[in-house]
Amino acid sequence: MKMKSVSLDHPALAVRGAMHKVQSAASLKAWRLPAWTWAQSPDPAVDLMVGMTSGVRLCFTTDAEVLCLTVLETGIQLAGTPRRSATFDLYVDGIQHGSAEAKSGHTIVVDPKGPSFAAGSPSEIMFDALGAGLKAIELWLPQSAQVEILGLSVSSDAKILPSSEPSGLRWAHYGSSISHGMEAKGPSWTWPAVAARKLGYELMNVGLAGQCHLDGFVARSLRDGPFDAISLEAGINIIGADTMRRRVFASALHNFLDTIREGKPDMPLLVVSPIFCPLLETHTGPLERDGLASYGTTERPHSAADGALTLVEGRTIIADVVARRRNAGDANLSYLDGLTLFGAADEADLPDHLHPNAAGQQRMGERFAAQGWATTLKTQL
Repeated sequence: MKMKSVSLDHPALAVRGAMHKVQSAASLKAWRLPAWTWAQSPDPAVDLMVGMTSGVRLCFTTDAEVLCLTVLETGIQLAGTPRRSATFDLYVDGIQHGSAEAKSGHTIVVDPKGPSFAAGSPSEIMFDALGAGLKAIELWLPQSAQVEILGLSVSSDAKILPSSEPSGLRWAHYGSSISHGMEAKGPSWTWPAVAARKLGYELMNVGLAGQCHLDGFVARSLRDGPFDAISLEAGINIIGADTMRRRVFASALHNFLDTIREGKPDMPLLVVSPIFCPLLETHTGPLERDGLASYGTTERPHSAADGALTLVEGRTIIADVVARRRNAGDANLSYLDGLTLFGAADEADLPDHLHPNAAGQQRMGERFAAQGWATTLKTQL
């Protein structure tokens, strides 16, 4: 079939689920936080995770029967294990049509001795048999890689038109690797994506693997963003890396919520405590990698006396922060115990003792969509 190129700055091409993009005729790349936050980033790992496209979608309308993209992905590989899949999920008129994987791009190899970079090359991914007539295209970009789109081709006689403006509630969610969802079977199957699809919400996923430490630049990005509701899954990175002690954690959470409330005083806001993690329920952090495929605890007999936290203590602190603020008049702030999304009974779906697998991710999304805060929003807003 004859194909024609589409300029990547075509006005019909919309990028959703990102707070910053660089778009030209020959290249398109998206980030999940605004560009101004780069100057405040405390670690290269933050920049890497912000550039990964969890929840980012390329949207347009076309009557093309075939789509072809040239992409250059930067993926992650734990030394001695396969590289994480860089999967693209294509939805046609709201129904998943198929998935494709990019495999030849750059790779960041994570090794106990330090990271290394293996250069790669662009690859092409194709979706065909899309059917005749105009259709809404929603291409979910990989949740486990950074992606630069270098080309888009469609059937030679195809039209490219804008998609309808999304009408769903604009939901921003901030969290850790649990929300980033690299273990999901594809980018549209992270738990926030599953929940958003079930609820009809327009998702902005700020799940940052290993990097959910209540940073002020994230709070300001959420405060100033065009959102109708915000949730945050807080605690697992802080406790798992032991970056805050008992005295600091509650104050940092208050400050984060204060910043959001400066710009959104009445917006529905939900704080989710950590899901089940057997390594940290009654044991303090930091976690250490047990090899590269799993995690283990660090034995520090006096850490609890020094103020280090367990998940049991962390959940109590988070619930107390929310209760205090509600008692002070913030009626639109809510709390959700993370154990209702993934508890001890789900432990079989924690293969590395920390991250839910694909089945666990999907189940978390279904459970979140069914709980009160999410369903109430559908009737309130």
